[in-house]
Amino acid sequence: MKPTSSSPGLRALSASLREVREARKFGLRELVRALEIDPRLLSQWELGLRVPPVEEVARILGYLRVDRATTERILFLATHAKEPNWLDSNPADLPAALTAVMQCERTASQITNWSPLVIPGLLQTPDYARALLTASEIKPAEADARLVVRLERQRILSRRNPVRLQAIISELAIREVVGNEDIMSDQIDHLLTSAVTSNISVRVVPADVGYHHGKLGMFTLYDFPTDPSIVLLEHVYASAFLNELEAISGYRKLVKLLQGKALAEDASQALLREAAR
Repeated sequence: MKPTSSSPGLRALSASLREVREARKFGLRELVRALEIDPRLLSQWELGLRVPPVEEVARILGYLRVDRATTERILFLATHAKEPNWLDSNPADLPAALTAVMQCERTASQITNWSPLVIPGLLQTPDYARALLTASEIKPAEADARLVVRLERQRILSRRNPVRLQAIISELAIREVVGNEDIMSDQIDHLLTSAVTSNISVRVVPADVGYHHGKLGMFTLYDFPTDPSIVLLEHVYASAFLNELEAISGYRKLVKLLQGKALAEDASQALLREAAR
């Protein structure tokens, strides 16, 4: 069954249209006058409330003189914006998937993250994040850009109306040394600090619980105040966004399974304190 509201691709498209307009310092009214577009339509396109025609997207990008690579990316989003699920499999085109992730994070009321091998991005320290990016053989300049974006994304946890984050982390992610011992010690201290924040829950699944479906990979579940939920699946060379109700239902069941295997918050904090020694 298809959702009744914004698809992952439409969220990425609307955010991209707004970002390119603002980057070129055009106001909404200014662009409306220049292209003779109904102001309500343009506003709805940028809010992800309606799907803009591909031709209109191309006209906007042409008028704003957007570079070729960005134009191709946004036109791809416009072409596939109505699809309930979206697979981004072009690792060189970071902004497409990342824009969708950032838009989901900004508008979510709750984020549930299962991370079996690494600390979730929203809870990573700068040194831990940089160590991960460096180990991924990413060019230094690109790694710096991704690090800035990753740290900027974390502001949703401390803004006036913060997002609620439920982080379920495998003990394997806590024990695996990323960078060096000092980086890991600081990272675990950061988890402990985050865990006592009112809008953040950190629970650890012990390494010895045996096999469960969660071991097949990480995922993030975004819940929104009114829109259907979205699940993000991440791999080395691809990101998939799922919006179909059947898929969401399956991942909710998996969240319940993981909650049942995870330590309570107090016990999780005790494990973290032991690991930080």
